[in-house]
Amino acid sequence: MAEKEEQPQGQKQLNIELDEQTAEGTYSNLAIINHSVSEFVVDFISVMPGRPKGKVKSRIILTPQHAKKFLKALNDNVKRFEDVHGHIKDYDQPPIPMNFGPTGEA
Repeated sequence: MAEKEEQPQGQKQLNIELDEQTAEGTYSNLAIINHSVSEFVVDFISVMPGRPKGKVKSRIILTPQHAKKFLKALNDNVKRFEDVHGHIKDYDQPPIPMNFGPTGEA
């Protein structure tokens, strides 16, 4: 009889499925965060040059506890990235709508 490998107590395996479309990702160059007593709402937006209107590409809703865990995980990953690739320069936030320069006319 084959023996089953025991996982340490309290640890369970989580299988995560990632479909092809989601794996491609969605580009965002602006995020707006709002919160209430029970949730954080993060809207990821794409703003294009010369356009006064952006489009929300994705909205993620988190509990306050998950928002804090996400903040810690993101901070840890930025630190690891900078340890390998150097400091990420922090630019001043341009006013909304963003001005990417002159727009073309036909």
